[in-house]
Amino acid sequence: MSKGGSNSGDLDPPVLRAYNKTDVILKLPPGKKLRDIKWLSVWCRRFTVNFGEVFIPPNLEPPRMRVLPEFRRLAHGLRSGNITILDAKTFYIPNLHYDGAGPDAYFWVGNGSEPGPYGIKVPNEVRNLEPLKGYLGEDIEIQLPGNLTVYDIDWLAVWCIQYQHNFGHVNMPKDLDVPPALGQTKITTSSTSPDPDAETETVLNCRELLDERMQVEWHIEGEWLYITLAAKIREDQYMSFGISGEDGRSSMVGGDIVVAFYNKEKGTFHAVDYYMSATSQCDGQNGVCPDEKIGGRNDVEMMSGQRQSGVTTIVYRRPLHTNEPINDRPIARNGETSVIAAIGPLNSNYEAYAHAPNDKTNEDIRIDFGSTKDRNCVNSLFNLPEEDEVQPWTPAVIRGETSFSVRIGPSGGKRGYSAITGITPWGICYYINDLIIPEIYVVRGKTYTFTVETGNDPTNPARYHPFYITDNMDGGFGQDSEAEQRKQRLFAGVGYDAEDFPYPTAAGRYCEWEHITVDMSEKKETFEDYMETLRLNCQSGEPSYLNWTVPKESPDILYYQCYAHKHLGWKIHVLDTEDSASSADKGPSLAAGTLIFSFLLTKMVFTRMSR
Repeated sequence: MSKGGSNSGDLDPPVLRAYNKTDVILKLPPGKKLRDIKWLSVWCRRFTVNFGEVFIPPNLEPPRMRVLPEFRRLAHGLRSGNITILDAKTFYIPNLHYDGAGPDAYFWVGNGSEPGPYGIKVPNEVRNLEPLKGYLGEDIEIQLPGNLTVYDIDWLAVWCIQYQHNFGHVNMPKDLDVPPALGQTKITTSSTSPDPDAETETVLNCRELLDERMQVEWHIEGEWLYITLAAKIREDQYMSFGISGEDGRSSMVGGDIVVAFYNKEKGTFHAVDYYMSATSQCDGQNGVCPDEKIGGRNDVEMMSGQRQSGVTTIVYRRPLHTNEPINDRPIARNGETSVIAAIGPLNSNYEAYAHAPNDKTNEDIRIDFGSTKDRNCVNSLFNLPEEDEVQPWTPAVIRGETSFSVRIGPSGGKRGYSAITGITPWGICYYINDLIIPEIYVVRGKTYTFTVETGNDPTNPARYHPFYITDNMDGGFGQDSEAEQRKQRLFAGVGYDAEDFPYPTAAGRYCEWEHITVDMSEKKETFEDYMETLRLNCQSGEPSYLNWTVPKESPDILYYQCYAHKHLGWKIHVLDTEDSASSADKGPSLAAGTLIFSFLLTKMVFTRMSR
């Protein structure tokens, strides 16, 4: 190539480097237009060799920006100048006016003759998805999300999702031929730049996770990583996102995550730094724990939050590097990082509890946090269907039994533990006589035997759930402070060593009712049908036996619970005699053993009669 221009001060362009499937934007020398040239080539000047060329047709009409009408003026003072399509993804909206009074209004695109509820949100000029603020004549640019282009849509509107109201729109011509979106445009905003003459480049990175139920946006500014998490979740749920415990795979153990949620009692939003040393409930030392609970600190700074139409959106930032090497993992500016995400229930203390198997990332998902072109969010979270209501299972009751097996099993989703107790479980709970947290009736002065198979290895907190009996409905005696422990009355399952330190006495080998495939609780209308989807898996070893004579001074209500974790068990009703329960209590339920005995007796009678 020859030197550009005739000015002696002009410099040669740089020698071409190697390219591999790279998008390149070339600017013609000053004074040159596309119609002035006949070909473009890659040329070696030293050896006068042509490496390849493309000829420019003489009648070529190059793609160019397209000017559209202004927004139709339908509501809330919406008006603008003529809107320009800069490239296949970017709109320039001059002199925008809007009163900001719509409760749930967004830039909105979709298909059809005019705007409707089935559309896609478009980030505003500062690349977030918060409801639109008011505009007083600002000039802004917005970009379509993900892989969406102007060729995929029929209109651009300002739309209120909550009330399904069109404030104004502009239609897309059918004969569009605009420049491709290769990064040649920059988003400039007259409303947010500190220098009104400055031009600020911003980039929207966005990924859809968990079957498109969660979206994560990110960008790096200085030494901070900014994250916007959005998911369609209930008010009693959290969303989490962070670094996988292992590179190259989705690993919860060792994960450095942020748990984000809405506190409905206080009306506040939160983002909390967590570390996961095990896939178990936090016991104060191990498990899925807030950093502050295990001697670290919360390095996450909450920026903003909102909840609209079932979608929670939270913006936070965290340092790329902290001085907590155990709990926090550094975030690379360049290169791919394996990430994990999940949605799950909050407990009564607004801490993360176990999620369902399909509510977490299972495949290796990688993000380059320094990327400027990772955009694949094209769906609106507001269009996701609402969760179907499910009916809870009938609570189980055991009366008249003196021997009980104690094992671990799944908490049964919305039909099981949470429906019975009103408390969010960790994801597992006690199965007594192979019934999910039954209410047990016992008699004062009588002796009962519990065969406990709930794990006896404290180094494996996910499978260590010693059994004890207390007057505290939460359990978790072992993780409470001394002051909290003194508030509990212990009735069985806890001993004290020579130095007066408590320890659990009833654990035994580990037996768990496991899913044969995936959790089928929402599809099984009865617990009996649900049990057919489980199988019992017991480790080698021996059970532990707890013999308990009910004290005469016992209160009417006690609880069987886990020594190491909270909320695995449920109620024990203490009676004076077998017949002292109220008639109301006796009505709908019978002991499991009584039901089985009645069934066997009926079968025997029928067999003899048939003979």
